[in-house]
Amino acid sequence: MTEGLPTSTWKEINATWDGAEAYLVENKAGATILTGRSTEDRLVVGPMELLLAGLAGCAAIDIIDILRKKRQLPLDLKVKVRGKQRINVYPKVYTAFEIEYLLWGEDLQPTDVEHAIRLSEEKYCSVGGTLSQAGPVTSSYRILKPGEEIK
Repeated sequence: MTEGLPTSTWKEINATWDGAEAYLVENKAGATILTGRSTEDRLVVGPMELLLAGLAGCAAIDIIDILRKKRQLPLDLKVKVRGKQRINVYPKVYTAFEIEYLLWGEDLQPTDVEHAIRLSEEKYCSVGGTLSQAGPVTSSYRILKPGEEIK
C-alpha cells in the first residue's frame, strides 16, 4: 500500500556569515537563530549547543503532546539536557547525553509522565534517535508542585 510514497525527505538550513564570529541560521519558514562563537559584544548559542537544544525541544514537544492526550497537561515543563563532549581529540563529539525533565502540576500521574517520556525517547523524538547513535541517552524526571523551586 505504501508503494510509490516517499520514505524520506530533505530538511534544509542556511547559515549566513556576519563577517565576524557569528552566523545567522535560517530555516525555510524564515525562523532564525544566531550561532557561532560568543564575543564580548555578542552572545550566541554554539553549534554543539544547538544539538542539545534540538534534543530538549524535540522531547518537550513530544511529552506535552502525549500528556495533553492523556489529559495530564503540566502547568510548566523544563527539559535540561547535558552532553558529555570529548575535548582531547578532534572531532570533539558528544559521547553521552543526560536529560532531566522537570514538570510542574498538581495532579500529574507518575505513570503517565513515565509513559510519555518513554514514548518520546523510544519512538517519537527523531533528534534523540539520531543522537543516541553517538552515545547513550539517560534520563530522569521530577514532578514538582506549582511554584516549587528547583533544588
